[in-house]
Amino acid sequence: MSKNILVTGGLGAVGSYLTKELRNRGHNVFVCDLRHHHDPYYARCDVGQFHQVERLWTGGGWQNGYCPEGKKFDVVYHLAAEFGRWNGEDYYENLWQTNAVGTKNILRMQEKEGFQAIYFSSSEVYGDYEGVMKEDVMDKIEIKQMNDYALSKWVNEMQVLNSATQFGTESVRVRLFNTYGPGEYYSLYRSVICLFCYRALHNIPYTVYQGHKRTSTYITDMARTLANITDNFKQGEVYNIAGEDYHSIEDASDIILRQLGKKDREAELVTFKESEPMTTKQKLVDFTKAKEDLDHKTTVSLEEGIANTLAWMKEVYGIS
Repeated sequence: MSKNILVTGGLGAVGSYLTKELRNRGHNVFVCDLRHHHDPYYARCDVGQFHQVERLWTGGGWQNGYCPEGKKFDVVYHLAAEFGRWNGEDYYENLWQTNAVGTKNILRMQEKEGFQAIYFSSSEVYGDYEGVMKEDVMDKIEIKQMNDYALSKWVNEMQVLNSATQFGTESVRVRLFNTYGPGEYYSLYRSVICLFCYRALHNIPYTVYQGHKRTSTYITDMARTLANITDNFKQGEVYNIAGEDYHSIEDASDIILRQLGKKDREAELVTFKESEPMTTKQKLVDFTKAKEDLDHKTTVSLEEGIANTLAWMKEVYGIS
């Protein structure tokens, strides 16, 4: 059945793929983000400003005057956020306004309008935990979050749970693990695979921190699983969503350099350091629930995903 769905942050690296996936399934998908955009089902909105959020339901700001019939959304995917731990340190005012206040603003509308919502957390909430990251770890053990970004995501999870208790809002939380792939444009604050790919392509030196392990998730696998929540929405659930490829940061760098034909790790290009401060060493994740409830699966390997990412970057940045 077709639904009216709002995707906040829908122009972002994950949001753009999710929007396309949902539309391909026949849903009426409305998008908001920070900048002006041409999509007729688009509205500019800073989620950290309540009056701009409220206008999404009162009809103001929609490109070409479009808004859902009756100004109602059945489902909201709330992706809009300031991304990344170092971005959160350098631009902490933006981080807390967008992530914490922005989520509160969406919750206030949910309490009023009664839609189902999917709220986006992060693997960073597991902080300094050294074991297998299963969803209920957070209910059993006091975890030390290691940076402002992680803290903001955990604050958001608490806000979602408190709203459910106080107002009966129906929500699902998702904890994403290292999503990557085409469509993620380079900046100093993007994902590690994006950083390595761009810098290796442009012969810009970069640092590889040793001893860190991650589970990387290719963007189309992530978008498909997220879209499946609409078809199997379980109020109050929280899901780890991750890929099957458990690898070191060195492994990712080596794959990139090998695919670019750069030999011996290009000693002049890569600097190796023991560990990155205020960053989780190993993210070993259990995502059984996402497999069972959301049919989550890995269809694109790390090797293939990096090849796709490099090919996209070559085209976008004009590299032969």
